[in-house]
Amino acid sequence: MRRANGVDDLSSHNSINQESLTMTIEHQETDRGKNTTVEIAGLDLNFHAFPLDTNTPTGGKIAKVAGFNADQYPYILQWRDDGDLEEVRAQEEADLGKGTKFIVAESDSSNRIAIEGEGLDWPSDEISGAVVRELGRIAADRSIYLERTDEPDRLVEDGDIIKIKKGGVEQFRSRKPEIWELNVQGKKIISATPVISVVDALTRAGFDPNAWIIILKVAGQPKRQLSVGDEIDLRAPGIEKIRLTATDVSNGEARTAPSRDFALLEVDESYLDGLGLHWESHNSDGHRWLIIHDYPVPAGYTATTTRVALMIPPTYPQLQIDMFYAYPPLQRTTGVAIPATEAVQSIGGLPFQRWSRHRGTIVPWSPQRDNVVTHLALVESALVKEVGE
Repeated sequence: MRRANGVDDLSSHNSINQESLTMTIEHQETDRGKNTTVEIAGLDLNFHAFPLDTNTPTGGKIAKVAGFNADQYPYILQWRDDGDLEEVRAQEEADLGKGTKFIVAESDSSNRIAIEGEGLDWPSDEISGAVVRELGRIAADRSIYLERTDEPDRLVEDGDIIKIKKGGVEQFRSRKPEIWELNVQGKKIISATPVISVVDALTRAGFDPNAWIIILKVAGQPKRQLSVGDEIDLRAPGIEKIRLTATDVSNGEARTAPSRDFALLEVDESYLDGLGLHWESHNSDGHRWLIIHDYPVPAGYTATTTRVALMIPPTYPQLQIDMFYAYPPLQRTTGVAIPATEAVQSIGGLPFQRWSRHRGTIVPWSPQRDNVVTHLALVESALVKEVGE
C-alpha cells in the first residue's frame, strides 16, 4: 500500500515538474518570438523602424541592429518618452518601457550641452539648430539662442551647425522671436531677423537700392556710406536710421568743378567723398570754409536739404572747428523759432544762418581724435535735437 502510494506520489510529482517545464519553455519561446519594434536614428534624428526579437535588448544589440560593429565604438542613447537622453552601455539592457527611440553614433566620447536648462551628453563635436529644436521639443514659433557671456547671444537658425566647445557646457535657450526695426528715410520697416541686407531694407521701404547714396546713421559715430551688397546688424548699439540721397539729380546744366582752395585732412576728404555729396574748400571773407552742398536734414524742417558750411581754422586740427552755418536758413515746420540761430554770416556773398552750437567741457576738442568727421556728427545731432527726432 505504501509502495503503491509512493508510486502514485512520484507520478504526481513528475507530472507537476513536466507541466512547469513545458510552461517555462513556452514562455521562453513566446518571449523569443516577440516582434518588438524600436526606432533608431543617427545624429540627424532621422529615425527608422527596426524589428527586435526581444523585449530586453542590450545596447550592443541595438547598435548591431543599426549596422554598427563593436570595434566602431558605437555610442548608444535612449531618447526616453520624458525627453531625457540616457546612455545605454553595450552590455546594459534597455528598459523599453521608458521609450523605444534610440540614437546611435560612432564616437568614443561625448560633449555636454544644455537645452532649456536640461543638461545632456551629445556624442559629437557639433550639433545643428534643427536637432537642438527637436531634442528640446521647442515650438517652431520660438527662436533658439546660444548663450554667450562676453558678446550678444547668438541666434541659431535650424540650418546652422554649432561647434561645441570643449571643457564647458553650451547653453541653448528659446525665446519669443524678437522684432527688429529700422528707419529708412522716415519709414519704419520690421525685420524678424537681426541682420538685414541693404537691398532688402530699401526694397521693403519702397526705394530702388540702385538709385540712392545710402548713409547709415549710428549715434555717436560718423555717418557711414553703405553699398547695395552690405548687411546691417540691427543688434549693434546706437543704430538710428538710413538716409538716402539721389545719385543723379540734374537741372540740365553741367555741374562746375568743385573749388579746392585748401586741403583738408586725408580722413576728412575720404569721408566727404564717401558721402557722395558735392563739397568745396573755399577762401572767402578772410576765412577758410568747407561747404557741403545738398546736405540732408531730418524731417521736421521746411527744407529737406541745405548747404552746410564749417569754418576751418588755419591751424586745424590743433584749433577746433566751432559752430556751423546753413543756407538757406533752416526753419521748423511748426514755425517755432530755433534758439541761437539768429546771427547771419556772409560766405561768398550768401547770408548763412549761424548755428551757435559748441562742445562742452566734458568732451573737449582733441587734435588727436577730432576732425571734420566728428564735427559733422555734432552737426547731425544738433539738427536732430531741434525737431525732436
